[in-house]
Amino acid sequence: MNPARLVAFDVIRAVHESGAYANLQLPRELRAAGLTSADAGLATELTYGTLRRQGTYDAIIEDAAGRSIDDIDPPVRDALRLGAHQLLATRVAPHAAVHETVELVRSAAGKRATGFANAVLRRISERSADEWLERVESAARSDDERLGLRYAHPVWVIRAVRRALAAEGRPEELEALLAADNASPSVTLAALPGLAEAPADAERTPYSPIGFRLAGGDPEQVITAAGGRIRVQDEGSQLAALALTRARPVAGGERWLDLCAGPGGKTAVLAAEALAHGAILEANEVSPVRAGLVRTSVKGVPLEVPVSEEDGRVRAGAHTYDRILVDAPCTGLGALRRRPEARWRKSPADLPDLTELQGELLTAAFEALAPGGIVAYVTCSPHLAETAGIVSEMRRRFGDEVTELDARAVLASIAGSPLDLPAPADGSGRAQLWPHRHGTDAMSISLLQRR
Repeated sequence: MNPARLVAFDVIRAVHESGAYANLQLPRELRAAGLTSADAGLATELTYGTLRRQGTYDAIIEDAAGRSIDDIDPPVRDALRLGAHQLLATRVAPHAAVHETVELVRSAAGKRATGFANAVLRRISERSADEWLERVESAARSDDERLGLRYAHPVWVIRAVRRALAAEGRPEELEALLAADNASPSVTLAALPGLAEAPADAERTPYSPIGFRLAGGDPEQVITAAGGRIRVQDEGSQLAALALTRARPVAGGERWLDLCAGPGGKTAVLAAEALAHGAILEANEVSPVRAGLVRTSVKGVPLEVPVSEEDGRVRAGAHTYDRILVDAPCTGLGALRRRPEARWRKSPADLPDLTELQGELLTAAFEALAPGGIVAYVTCSPHLAETAGIVSEMRRRFGDEVTELDARAVLASIAGSPLDLPAPADGSGRAQLWPHRHGTDAMSISLLQRR
């Protein structure tokens, strides 16, 4: 059995069986398997491609099997998804895709399931990807269902991002965004300001002054050689951290807090900026595992950054701060390129609890600000309930005590190239980044100042 397919299958099973995250599970499986670079590349494509297009493949498998996807045993279901991806979206020879997938079914579910799997895969192989799309789309009950099948997004996500684009007057960009969510993002790195520089032959990112991409080679070598001062980080995340530190000049002795710090990428940027300007930085992360990642992330910065492990709603009030970053837990709809399973894992039922938590965290942070202090409210989601809705509620609750700064103007002052950031229809100062427009995760950034 091909080891790349086995690794991909094991990761997909872990995602569905134990709630694993593919971007964390896959590197562990690759290291354990000791694959060649070619096989590791194949395993990555098979894993991410299968998870991204899962909803579309499920519709095709249901048609070919003549039964609901929920009625297929989970190991067989995951193997069929992996086989469908090979048949419809890769250059793998059909006979090899069918044979290898049937062998996966045999090892995972026993011989009794192999005949069923073989029959389903052979039916799938009888049509091209376009023919299958035309067939399953013809059974869709609405235009949004058709879009969902074509671009492999749940309908509720399509409607949410359409509303977010419409709030900027750009609803026509919907399909470009959905397509961008299915593209593999390039590896972007950050050189911590004042501590590291990008290699001379690197390509600088267009917006973040600390971001770059390598012309080639293994980024791990550059990261290891830099001793934690160069790290993989999306350009949008870099901008979110810099928006807080550069919203106004820093006065020496300022006290900062990263309230929801895990896994620590933004914390490292804040630490480098605090070191450069004589500020004090503290971090908090309620999850012990993620708190450990935060401590590791700041090791390359010669600044003591204490990391607490408390509920942020309580921790924020421990002191008074001049700047606070609230990178709030959210649906993660802005990072679907990197976390392909997230689109199938979340549902509208998750929003009430999330938005309640987001509002409580931001309220606690705002109340912990010194007069004139700034809180950056950041989500890796464009969903209006998690972004504009939360900030609107803050303005209602605190009235004249809160002033919203123009985050778009702050980002424009940071960026090396012009940023296309249309003003939202609500007149707020919120900045919304997009993968199809900026090549970043869909980060929402709001800056609130306490009078």
